[in-house]
Amino acid sequence: MSRTDAARPATLPDPRRWKALIFIGLAQLMVVLDATIVNIALPSAQRDLGISDGNRQWVITAYALAFGGLLLFGGRIADLWGRKRTFIVGLTGFALASALGGAAANTAMLLGARALQGVFGALLAPAALSLLAVTFTEAKERAKAFGIYGAIAGGGGAIGLILGGLLTEYMNWRWTFFVNIPFAIVAAVGAVMVIREPAEGRNRNRLDVPGVLLVTTGLVSLVYGFTRAESDGWSSGTTIGLFVAAAVLLAAFVLVELRVKAPLLPLRVVLDRNRGGVYLSLGMAVIGMFGLFLFLTYYLQIVLGYSPVLTGVAFLPMVAGMITGSTQIGARLMTRVPARYLMAPGFLVASAGMFLLTHISLDTSYPALILPGLVLMGLGMGTAFMPAMSLATHGVQPRDAGVASAMVNTSQQVGGAIGTALLNTIAASATTGWLASHATAAAAASPEAAKVLQFQGMVHGFSTAIWVSFGILVAAGVVAFTFINAGRPGSSTGSDAGSAAENDVPVLVH
Repeated sequence: MSRTDAARPATLPDPRRWKALIFIGLAQLMVVLDATIVNIALPSAQRDLGISDGNRQWVITAYALAFGGLLLFGGRIADLWGRKRTFIVGLTGFALASALGGAAANTAMLLGARALQGVFGALLAPAALSLLAVTFTEAKERAKAFGIYGAIAGGGGAIGLILGGLLTEYMNWRWTFFVNIPFAIVAAVGAVMVIREPAEGRNRNRLDVPGVLLVTTGLVSLVYGFTRAESDGWSSGTTIGLFVAAAVLLAAFVLVELRVKAPLLPLRVVLDRNRGGVYLSLGMAVIGMFGLFLFLTYYLQIVLGYSPVLTGVAFLPMVAGMITGSTQIGARLMTRVPARYLMAPGFLVASAGMFLLTHISLDTSYPALILPGLVLMGLGMGTAFMPAMSLATHGVQPRDAGVASAMVNTSQQVGGAIGTALLNTIAASATTGWLASHATAAAAASPEAAKVLQFQGMVHGFSTAIWVSFGILVAAGVVAFTFINAGRPGSSTGSDAGSAAENDVPVLVH
């Protein structure tokens, strides 16, 4: 930081803040893309490296465990080291891990690279969001900035499907890793040049090591438990043991945080009614979104016969809807109406899109049913995501911005892990039950008719899981409307102001 920057009054906005947003958004896009881009490339990587069917899930799980387990630690490191420094370290490490993954010569090398990506992603993601929170403090500008950021966060996963399909089909699966390197270099150079972090935002208290160990092992046990549930079943001893261990470790973490002088996660961050409502409703909504990505991808490719590239293109209307919802609806209304009047209707609009998609069949028309379903999903999630991300960091002490941001990512990551395991299990069980009830017809059918019955069972399973996603999205809307009672940013009403006063927290947006 230059002497001129240090001397600038904290009340004046940083003149380079919009340039900073470009590089913060680019880093966020890289992290979000990675969550889906590797999925498309996985079959090719499995063939190339000879990865067994039993080990292929670890290409996804190794990243999810490291990322989900270390997010709170990463947020606290951002508060301790400084967000800009953590941001740059995270970008550099993520790029190196991506290069290692792209050059992988065997299964162990690829899995190690994915775990390293998760470690550095856990540094990068909360640093990016907290930089945004402390850079944009004026209500209308904050709304615009978070609108752009929300569109990136919401639409990046679908863009990953498109980019993954293009790179895998026309180049090589290794490029789904190598593509991260130019993203990281541009974002890191831009961060060095234009990002300025307020000096008063540091939290120089000693690191809460017991808290780090407890929450990391607890979250890893939780995420891994859902992963094992998908493969071993919900009643297996391993699955139950992991869930019990997660509950014990996370309960111990809460007890430790109540007693230590400088907690890893100050409980005031999550016990605030509005932030708690955001974390819970956002996590639930991500469960529903993951259900859509997972089953619609399989449906389009296996049942309707779409190529990987065409599958990615089919998701573009949802991306456009998310961008529109975030920047044109959410950003324009966030300074005029309370957050719950954007989040709850947003989740309900998304659930309406999900409701349409429950009606998929063997010959569903894309323009007549899938397209409007995706557009409604995008509009609803884009409208809800932007105020959710803004409110999650609104009213926190600057020194807690990193860990508050980490909780946003943690709710999304844990929600994604739950969604993948829970909904996949529901779909598989529904398919198995449907096929069992039609076993007599299948035995007497010709090969072509038997294949049709197999597809019908698969579609029945997908539809059943999407119905559950619909219910979860409706519940997310109810949670958002019930828990969140903050007034619009810039107003003197709402519980944010009240909770800030109670906890001696300077409100950032007023």
